[in-house]
Amino acid sequence: MTSNDIWALFAAAALVLFAALFAAADTALSRVSRSRVEELAAKRRRGSQALTALVADPALGVNAVLLLRTLCEIGAVVLVAFTFLELWPSRWADGLATVGLMVVISYVVIGVAPRTLGRQHAESYALFVAPTVHALGVGLGPLTRLLIVLGNALTPGRGFRDGPFTSEAELRDLVDLAEESKLIEHDEREMIHSVFELGDTVAREVMVPRTEMVVIEKGKTLRQAMSLALRSGFSRIPVVGDNIDDVLGVVYLKDVTRRTYEHHAGESSERVESVMRPAIYVPDSKPADELLREMQAARTHVAIVVDEYGGTAGLVTIEDVLEEIVGEITDEYDTEAPDVQELENGVVRLSSRYGVWDFAERFDIPLDEDENDDVDTVGGLLAKRLGKVPIAGSTAVVDGWRLTAESAEGRRNRIASVLVEREVVALEPDEGAPTVQETPADV
Repeated sequence: MTSNDIWALFAAAALVLFAALFAAADTALSRVSRSRVEELAAKRRRGSQALTALVADPALGVNAVLLLRTLCEIGAVVLVAFTFLELWPSRWADGLATVGLMVVISYVVIGVAPRTLGRQHAESYALFVAPTVHALGVGLGPLTRLLIVLGNALTPGRGFRDGPFTSEAELRDLVDLAEESKLIEHDEREMIHSVFELGDTVAREVMVPRTEMVVIEKGKTLRQAMSLALRSGFSRIPVVGDNIDDVLGVVYLKDVTRRTYEHHAGESSERVESVMRPAIYVPDSKPADELLREMQAARTHVAIVVDEYGGTAGLVTIEDVLEEIVGEITDEYDTEAPDVQELENGVVRLSSRYGVWDFAERFDIPLDEDENDDVDTVGGLLAKRLGKVPIAGSTAVVDGWRLTAESAEGRRNRIASVLVEREVVALEPDEGAPTVQETPADV
């Protein structure tokens, strides 16, 4: 082995060392939180200013670190290969020896050890390397951007402007690791993942569909509007013109209450259109995170969702978007009732989610499969017979059985249960005989 070979091995060892330092820097920078960096900057810690710049633009440092680490690793492999070629003239022996040695070194010295140290001492190491990494990022910025453009050109589909190295998937992995390390609870992990998914969720996925919307016609009086609000449990109701696709605005229960209090005589003559507020319209393809920011900026809790043809697809509230993060929002009045309850006088209480065909079999009702093919539950059957969204007190008759919407549950005030009883039939009286009513025998 000549002196040149020895120097080549020393150079390879130095490159491996630099590659390990860059790997540790990558791990440490990804582990430091933005809030902690702000605290360090407030304390004027050395390196905090550069670290703040790297946190604000992660791609700046990560792309440079990745490029230099790759350069060091490949350079070390080439130097070791040239050195081994002097020891083993056979190219196969030289190649196998180089691959075997460098795989072990890359995995242990560059992969495992520095990343472990970077995680163990993330804050101190990030402060130490931040000025150097920031300077390298600025200096190598044009080169890394050029290589990213080349990589995007060779990759099918849309590429990433700042490169794929600072991805959402890496952040998700950190959240999963935090749960495994008992730093956060399972529910907190699910909530964080829900925040990530919010940007991939569109308005049509969180909205209340038009078939479940409770609306009021513009010609209704304030008294009728208040009655509908109290019966349905909704404090904001869309006002429609000719049909549900013609949403003119939104009437608020508090506006109706204030108006009737100030002008009590007008509650039976004044129309809801006199107190309604303008409606906000959003496309059904709007991302949920943008929708939330827009509704916050407009200081509104409800928006009308329109489809690609301009028709009403549904409505969405801030609570609908928040439920995508925190889960179903319920209150202390929501209880889990059994699907079937036998009451007095032959009355049966069914859950609104009770299967429509189970209902038909229980009460021996010959439902037409073709006519009711789009109905799955008793609540859906009641809505179809009514032709509108049922609210508490709504009734419909199905083959001699009266269905009555009994109560609402949840934040959307959907009907929770339906009372089923025999329809009372009035008999034609005989001449001179009193009028009587007969109720068919109970099941």
